[in-house]
Amino acid sequence: MTPSTPQSLTPLRSVPESSGFRKGDVLVLVGELFARGYANGIVDEATRHGLTIVCSTVGRRSPGGGLRALNADEIAAMKLAPTSPLINVPLEAGFDLEPCAEDGTTPVDQLKGVKMSDWESVKLDWKKVESSRQRANERFRKNLTTHLAELEKTLAGSAANPVAKGANVIFAHLMAGGVPRAKILMPTMNWVFKGTGERHLASERFWKSDLGKFCDLNFTEVTSETFRILLELSTPLRERIEKAGGRVSYVAYGYHGTEVLIRGEYAWQSYAPYVQGWAKMRLEDTSKEWTKKGVRSCVFNCPEILTNSSSIFAGVEIPLYPFMAAMKKTSPDSERTLDVLKRCQGLLKPEHTIDEMLKFADGALTSDELRSVCHFDKWPEHNNQKQMDLLIQSAGHLIDMHQDPKNLITFILSEEIFRATGYLMFHEAWEPSNPVLWLGHDVLAKALASAKTL
Repeated sequence: MTPSTPQSLTPLRSVPESSGFRKGDVLVLVGELFARGYANGIVDEATRHGLTIVCSTVGRRSPGGGLRALNADEIAAMKLAPTSPLINVPLEAGFDLEPCAEDGTTPVDQLKGVKMSDWESVKLDWKKVESSRQRANERFRKNLTTHLAELEKTLAGSAANPVAKGANVIFAHLMAGGVPRAKILMPTMNWVFKGTGERHLASERFWKSDLGKFCDLNFTEVTSETFRILLELSTPLRERIEKAGGRVSYVAYGYHGTEVLIRGEYAWQSYAPYVQGWAKMRLEDTSKEWTKKGVRSCVFNCPEILTNSSSIFAGVEIPLYPFMAAMKKTSPDSERTLDVLKRCQGLLKPEHTIDEMLKFADGALTSDELRSVCHFDKWPEHNNQKQMDLLIQSAGHLIDMHQDPKNLITFILSEEIFRATGYLMFHEAWEPSNPVLWLGHDVLAKALASAKTL
């Protein structure tokens, strides 16, 4: 039986026409732009249309743990374009390193020295944790207020960075993640996401522990609370921009599974255990809430790609392989499809083919084990050992088909997907058709086939 797409899912089916954004408009990055991330797609598309890209930073931590702005060397390392001003106000969110009011200790301090044998029994002082959370929230609000004040000066324009009168503005929310920086967490999470056999750790067991509850709170602060605060604090500026004849839109990056080509049809599937999923759903709720208030806001649920931050999720890349099938189905003879397939085939060992790879990935994605944790109405779901064993084994088999395990087809496909995503998000942001949209492999392949993307 072919997996189906839930009726409550709202996918973007058509490639939007070119939007009204023009040279002199502004894309504001709320959060820091890192290499191999999704946001590079919308930045490239906005740059192509002549927008000024206003960059931000999450800041850096001093040796003593304090949050600071970037220094000159760090700014130089960002290699910003002359027309891309940086607002050097640290926008780091989350409270894992925030001193509490009671005694100045941080939540991470509470976890120092915890051994793997004690990960489940460790107990946090939740009064101190809540104090740190509130103080970090206040710090983010204060810094974002300063950031928005600096942004308003930038929007006034200068000889170096001209901004069109009545400029339109896109706020791109890049804040995500939020894994607390406690040493005990990475080995524990490796058992959750990469453990097989005796090293398998059920994600629900982890999630119910104090470590899991801490992660959930911090994910929410970083991923969804920052978006809510951005929408709230930028209201006066948004109103002034719109009064001057411009329009303001907000876009954010979500994940809630996506549609891929399974058994010849597009159907929804998802990775488990995606423990940030609860925070992503709260992000969606925020967009829905503000859309009802008349604000142009959209969370785009993007498909899996390989990024610097996704490497912890073993097997998350398996749904990437069917994107080759989506390109073949949409535009089998296009120059782009043929080029992508040629480059992908070139990375495989001589005895393997793309069709063989697609058949194997399809079998894994439709297996009883992986489908057992793939129910839209129950998302996000926790893992189980049989599912994780098959997921990790399947991922390893697909990697073994490559000549070089460090030079994977999924890198090529990830770049194609974030280019297509950047085009879709940029142009749909002009007048979002829904507060939450799914970007499936079908519309991404259509976007690439249109020859409108980079």
